[in-house]
Amino acid sequence: MLFGRKRQNDELDWNNLPEHIGIIMDGNGRWAKRRGLPRTAGHRVGAETFRKIARHAQSIGIGYLTVYAFSTENWKRPPEEIETIMNLLHDYLLEARESLGRENIVLRCIGDPGRLREDLQQMIREISAMSESNTGLIVNIALNYGGQDEIVHAVNAALAKRAQAGLPAQLTKQEIEDNLYTAGQPMPDLIIRPSGEMRLSNFLTWQSAYSEFYVTEKLWPDFNEQDLERAIAAYQKRNRRFGGV
Repeated sequence: MLFGRKRQNDELDWNNLPEHIGIIMDGNGRWAKRRGLPRTAGHRVGAETFRKIARHAQSIGIGYLTVYAFSTENWKRPPEEIETIMNLLHDYLLEARESLGRENIVLRCIGDPGRLREDLQQMIREISAMSESNTGLIVNIALNYGGQDEIVHAVNAALAKRAQAGLPAQLTKQEIEDNLYTAGQPMPDLIIRPSGEMRLSNFLTWQSAYSEFYVTEKLWPDFNEQDLERAIAAYQKRNRRFGGV
């Protein structure tokens, strides 16, 4: 799909867009329950919402989009629900393999892929390598991801590098950031959470230290392009002080 021009939304300052947006894609199960449908139906519609929002983020000039797709805690869910989510991921990766070059999107998966099915791990490796030279939106899909686990991973990786170099085990903040899954990327400016829940749920725990939060009562399957722009408009009205005055 080719991307259109930026929307002419008078509420937005097109010169002050957040560079990096994180989204906790929450509410698929509740969306389905309210309609008397199985939870898996909510995940299917939620997957389509992700596609729409990623395309719109690209079209309006967002640089980075990180979405919370499957947490380390989500393995506690019913097996049939997990299977549906993994099959939807498989379908998306198949589609992405054909479209990412055309759409100029860079796709990365963050988290620990080791527990995913082998076919998914292989597809993630292939697509990440295929899209690495693209120059458009960078999409991070958080899979088998936990923010606390990410920090442990980063600390251990940084300590291992110090040990290999014969340096003392005394880390700096920068060394930890250099070993996060999102190393080299800007910290998220804006984190959006549909479903009205007022918590991070272990998402980008380190990176969100100075992020602005936007919570909407809409459930993720109902979230649309206009909702994304409303969140950005709200972000642009904030006074980001980063601990200053």
